Amino acid sequence: MKLDGIHLGTSAFTAKGWEDAFYPKGMKPADYLSFYATKFDTVEVDSTFYRTPSAAVVNGWERKTPANFIFAVKVPQKITHEKILVDCEEEFKEFVSTMELLGPKLGPMLFQFGYFNRSMFTAGRQFLARLKPFLEKLPKDHEFAVEIRNKNWLVPDFFDVLRENKVACALTDQAWMPRPSELFAKADPITADFTYIRWLGDRKGIEKETKVWDKTIVDRTRELTEWVEIVRKVHKRKIQIFAYANNHYAGYAPATLEKFERTMREAKV
Repeated sequence: MKLDGIHLGTSAFTAKGWEDAFYPKGMKPADYLSFYATKFDTVEVDSTFYRTPSAAVVNGWERKTPANFIFAVKVPQKITHEKILVDCEEEFKEFVSTMELLGPKLGPMLFQFGYFNRSMFTAGRQFLARLKPFLEKLPKDHEFAVEIRNKNWLVPDFFDVLRENKVACALTDQAWMPRPSELFAKADPITADFTYIRWLGDRKGIEKETKVWDKTIVDRTRELTEWVEIVRKVHKRKIQIFAYANNHYAGYAPATLEKFERTMREAKV
């Protein structure tokens, strides 16, 4: 199912168990991305969170995907977790310039921040005071999204800072974060001309049951039905949507996307 302005993909294109469950048996790993791109038109690259990849790797991604494919990439943790936006200009510049090798296939770049305890920031406003000047310096010719993992910081001031800089708020479905309907009831979390959705689930909980990601083990029917309603409302606003499923959400990300698409068809989005 294809809808204009809605891009669905998984968080990474490899995982333990996918070599048989998703990819044709015997396929070489070097061919995985090209095959993946026949099923989905976007992917969220998880590996960039750990380090900026080499130019050769990025050029390979670009070469193995069709013209309409979109890469969403995570900003390295050195910037978001270690330096937390301080004295990281060179690292950020290197990351962006390397990602630009993707050309028009480069989509949103995600700042995924962790849960900061009070030893780092005593209140959300202190984090905002650091975030705001950084966002103001972002290159205007690229798309960026910000994810925070402290639900108490999801307040109007946070959304206003993102909106002023045309940066998207990453909407997450995570064990300890508010449900999307709760979030929309309190404020408008759509802060750019696109939105970024991440179906993350409960990593610790699901890893107690499995660490092989080849089948669905958590029924997410109720949650995905709720997300269909959110996507429908956002889509009516002519907002471009990027949505990514993690294996930790239900056990097997491709099946999560299939279920979401089926639920959308049934809802006649």
